[in-house]
Amino acid sequence: MYIASVPFSRAFVERGVMFTLVAASTVAVLTTLGIILSLIVESIQFFRLVPITDFLFGLHWSPQMAIREDQVGASGAFGAIPLLVGTLLISAIALTVSGPVGLFAAVYLAEYASAKVRAIIKPMLEVLAGIPTVVYGFFAALIVAPMLRQGGESIGLEVSSESALAAGLVMGIMTIPFVSSISDDAITAVPNSLREGALGLGSTRSEAIRRVVLPAALPGIAGGMLLAASRVIGETMIVVMAAGLTAKLTINPLEAVTTVTVQIVTLLTGDQEFDSPKTLSAFALGLFLFTVTLILNITALKIVKAYREQYD
Repeated sequence: MYIASVPFSRAFVERGVMFTLVAASTVAVLTTLGIILSLIVESIQFFRLVPITDFLFGLHWSPQMAIREDQVGASGAFGAIPLLVGTLLISAIALTVSGPVGLFAAVYLAEYASAKVRAIIKPMLEVLAGIPTVVYGFFAALIVAPMLRQGGESIGLEVSSESALAAGLVMGIMTIPFVSSISDDAITAVPNSLREGALGLGSTRSEAIRRVVLPAALPGIAGGMLLAASRVIGETMIVVMAAGLTAKLTINPLEAVTTVTVQIVTLLTGDQEFDSPKTLSAFALGLFLFTVTLILNITALKIVKAYREQYD
């Protein structure tokens, strides 16, 4: 009797675990679908009031809203191009800082640093990821931005008190741990046989790293870059405190700009008519940002796949 009950109990437990895993996966999928559907439904309401061409190709962003219920708040400009350009400008500056610094730090920790040095430096780098973004915002607004302004004045450049450069530099520092930690794990996961084979063929240590180790670890490195890019694109507090709220169409990093996420927060703050174009534009911006991020991720994955097939 006892022996016969063992397989039944095991099968019951297996079914329970399987049901739990399926339920968890279903919740994740349904949550994602719910977010996408909510963005799409509200965006459709917005595009009934504002033409989609004006939103996608407009060069001015100055949304207005109804102050009273009997007013019509469809006035204003809803061109998203300045917000997209500001987001990409700050993101490019941040990734220019975190990409090389994080990758070089990962190569040093994985290939050159001793165990004692690694045990000290890696936790210190990862501490940067635990600092609240508001602290980074204070650092950008009170230290980095004034330094850039004074440095620009000393060489004859006009630097705004709030600039894309200040926000991008600080966000680059903030995202260094994302790149370094994931790249370090990817590099250390490369089999030693590849290193030994390259060295045995006469390559120097740096040549083995550059031509063998880094291409083999490329998917993990690209994953770290994508994670850092997603973190930068979704950042709000640093942009508010260091780059400002001005929706200006410019690629000059010394001027004040704003991003899509900052405008979403601004549009949904305070008592507002939920069906006004100004409020509904936040959902359109969310859908716009989701689509742009999805396209970037798909493009990056295709590049990684093509490179990996070429390497194989």
